Amino acid sequence: MSAPTGLETPPTGTPETAPAKRSGGVLSYLTGQLSQVGLFIALIVIVVFFQVATDGITLKPINISNLIIQNSYILILAVGMVMVIIAGHIDLSVGSVVAFIGALAGVMITKWDLPWPVAVVLCLLAGALVGAWQGYWIAYFGIPAFIVTLGGMLAFRGAAQIVLDNKQIAPFPDGFRDLGSGFLPTFGSSGYEPLTIVLGVLAALALVGSAFRQRIERRKYNLEDEPIWWFVAKQGFAVALILLVTVQLASYDGTPIVLVILGVLVVGYTAVMSRAVFGRHIYAIGGNLAAAQLSGVKAKSVTFWLFVNMGVISALAGLVYTAGLNLANPSAGNGFELDAISAVFIGGAAVTGGIGTIPGAIIGGLIIGILNNGMSILGVGTEWQQLIKGLVLLAAVAFDFYNKRRRASV
Repeated sequence: MSAPTGLETPPTGTPETAPAKRSGGVLSYLTGQLSQVGLFIALIVIVVFFQVATDGITLKPINISNLIIQNSYILILAVGMVMVIIAGHIDLSVGSVVAFIGALAGVMITKWDLPWPVAVVLCLLAGALVGAWQGYWIAYFGIPAFIVTLGGMLAFRGAAQIVLDNKQIAPFPDGFRDLGSGFLPTFGSSGYEPLTIVLGVLAALALVGSAFRQRIERRKYNLEDEPIWWFVAKQGFAVALILLVTVQLASYDGTPIVLVILGVLVVGYTAVMSRAVFGRHIYAIGGNLAAAQLSGVKAKSVTFWLFVNMGVISALAGLVYTAGLNLANPSAGNGFELDAISAVFIGGAAVTGGIGTIPGAIIGGLIIGILNNGMSILGVGTEWQQLIKGLVLLAAVAFDFYNKRRRASV
């Protein structure tokens, strides 16, 4: 699959020479790829609409930079959440874990005077322990993830309040704050910042190179059924998006540090899900648990480590959020789990598991972020924002069910 574009599902193994694929034509192929096409169109329409409605503010450099920074923690959570949902589970505790880890960071750095890098490492370890605690009950006791993580949502919210004694802690050292709101060093005093341009071009080249390499591998095993025009269109869209963001960031303050963190997560976890045995086992468990177990997949072990991973990612999101806000707050993270879950489903993941991609979840998170940002610029009330986001989520899930019924009837 061409995972870097975020708009694909795992390959089904249908040979390129299948008559239905070969003879269906352009319309037939697009009809068979409704989820991918829909995500393309949705992102373009939303960006164009708010660009026009806000008189060009949406794509201004300062707004793009703020959009990335303000939504970074949701995008980070979406990376872990999509893996959990692909496996057929869900995690309702991530918002509370964000608050709990932020509280720990606040106490360690401001009360215990630990160096902030040491505190960051300890907080990530604490996140792993949180994930191990929840993963143990889910994997080895067989308690549904919904129940375990619902309990975690309550327990870790209370733990955050206990750690902070229901008080806020601030401020933090500049080095720690840079995790959430800092930028890479800039070079040059005018024009476009060169380091950002270089990073953007390298990212675009890496994306195209990876996509071509995967296409060649699929053709080698006679698994490729994607027309070249569609492949080129997807890569062109992704490259254009990367270069647009690159130029806009280079004309402002350069590359946000959190964007680098997010980029590493997307590249690393996309490779895990598309190439590593662990990722393939996650897809297998979500697609058909019984068949996966009969095939030798150690479902309990995979599920346990999946939630350990989710705990670490939640901890990272908590550190980024706390650093960006420059404040440890016991009420932090409220509703984050809903935004992360929404991002995953809007990005094409199936409600029943087995389908989804890391970049697809990122695209879903960007759609939510652009909606939030655009509606805020237009002065739309929070009550209407919640209503609109709820309808968007419902539409995404309904679209998934429609696709399944359509494929089943063919």
